[in-house]
This record gives sequence, C-alpha cells and structure tokens, in this order.
Amino acid sequence: MSANVLSTVREALPRLSSSEARVAEAIIADPTLVVDLTITDLARVCGTSLSTVARFCQTLGYTGYREFRMEVASAVSREAAERDRFGIANADIDPDDTAADVIAKIAFHEVLAIEQTVGGLDTTVLDGVVDAIVGGAHVDIYGFGSSGLTAQDLQQKLSRIGISAFCSVDVHLALVSAALRKPGDVAIGISHSGLTAETNHALEVAREGGATTVAVTNSPESPVAELAEFVLMTHARESSYRVGAMSSRIAQLAVIDFLFVRVAQRLGDAVASPLQRTFEVTATHRVETRRRSV
Repeated sequence: MSANVLSTVREALPRLSSSEARVAEAIIADPTLVVDLTITDLARVCGTSLSTVARFCQTLGYTGYREFRMEVASAVSREAAERDRFGIANADIDPDDTAADVIAKIAFHEVLAIEQTVGGLDTTVLDGVVDAIVGGAHVDIYGFGSSGLTAQDLQQKLSRIGISAFCSVDVHLALVSAALRKPGDVAIGISHSGLTAETNHALEVAREGGATTVAVTNSPESPVAELAEFVLMTHARESSYRVGAMSSRIAQLAVIDFLFVRVAQRLGDAVASPLQRTFEVTATHRVETRRRSV
C-alpha cells in the first residue's frame, strides 16, 4: 500500500481490467466522486457494476468500498488543507494563471511529491541497495530524457566519494557498459513511467550478466520494476505543463539524495578524503579559470 490512496489508484492502472480502469480513471479525474457518491451511484457514473467497483477496491488492497471511501475522504481532506497552505483553489495550471499562481502551484506539486515519496519509501529496500553499492565493485546508472539528469546526478555524487560509477546519455555507450556487468556490480535504471525502452534494455542486459538490479520509478507494475531486484518508489503526478520534467524529477532527486547519504554514512571516514580532494581540485580549477580570463 502506498502512502496515499490516490497514488495507489494511479499506480494500479496498468494491472486493472478495462472495467476497473474506468473506475480508476473517474476517481483520478475527480476524487470527490468517492466522497460524495454511494457505491451504487459511483458504479452508475462509471458505467459499470457494483461488483466491479467492489472488486476494484479489493484489487487495491481494501476490504471494500467503505474502507476505500474513508481513505479517499482523508486524502482529499489532506490535499485540500495543503492547497490552502499554498493559497491555491485548484492544483492544475491554467493558461490564464498569473506568475504567482504558477509558482504556488508548482511549489505545491513538488512539495507534495517529496512528502508522498518519503511516506511511501521502503527503508529496508533503500538499505538493501546501499549494501549492494557499498559491497560492490562498480555501479552503472541508466536514465534517458529527464531521468537522465537524475542518473547523471547520482553518478557524479558516487564518483566524488570514490565509488566506480558510470552513466551515459548515449544509449549505445550505456549498452556497452551494461554488457560488461557481472556479479558484484550494481545496475540502476531510472524511469518515471517505467516504460523507457532504452533504460529497460540496458537494465536487462546488466541483469543477464549477473549485476544486482535496481529501479527508481513511479510505477511499481512497470517493465523496469519487473527487471529489478530492488524497487525504490517515487510518488509524483504529472500535468500537461510538467510532463516528465518537474515533480517527477524532484521526487527522483530526493530518492537519490537519500541513497547517497546512506552510502556516505556506511562508508564513514573513508569518504572524507575523496570529498576533500575533489573539492580542492574543482576549487583550484575555478581560480585558475578566473585568473586566465582577467
């Protein structure tokens, strides 16, 4: 069960039957339907049967519509309180919104993404990934599009504390590195949707070589999750103004920060020297660059 029932509904969509998916899509579009309607009325609005709505609730892990309805009411109430905190009537960005409206709505979504990701993160899984990285010989990180930025961030962080890590936004180079992975290595695939073919292919190749596989994704039922021994979940919503670029990336970066700090903790004093050395080298470079430009 995820930290938020509405996130659970979104994540379940790929594995629902067509009739159950109609219920899910109606709820995603307007969660207040569940709060306001009986199971009979909801079934009528969705063009389905009472048994389908009941089965949908059970598929999500609830005993029935009553329990599901209470969870949705609680989630809707919490989200309304959060919107009030940010001073917005609704969370969707409209073409006529002012700059202040846009800023408030993006801040709302990004804070919500981090909070829900934190609430749904399995710390046992997180520490399992940490164990694999600390005890491994090498880490490959695969991510393309906006997820490529997250992948590069993790590669840079791990490299600065002396961990052998590779990331390339060139799919051919990523596949070459994946083909060289072996037992004792770690391969991490980052994809919001979990459907990015390039990421999944690289992770599959690394798994075939014996590497420990990890997925960072918003979709637990996705292909990238199926390829991974460890799945680190994010919880972020997208809209037409933020597709693949904002709240999802913020949630991914938060997970990467959690992972990196836990690795640094585990390594203890061993990270001090590489961090200091890399800081000194980059600081010296900046000074020399300024001096030459004067």
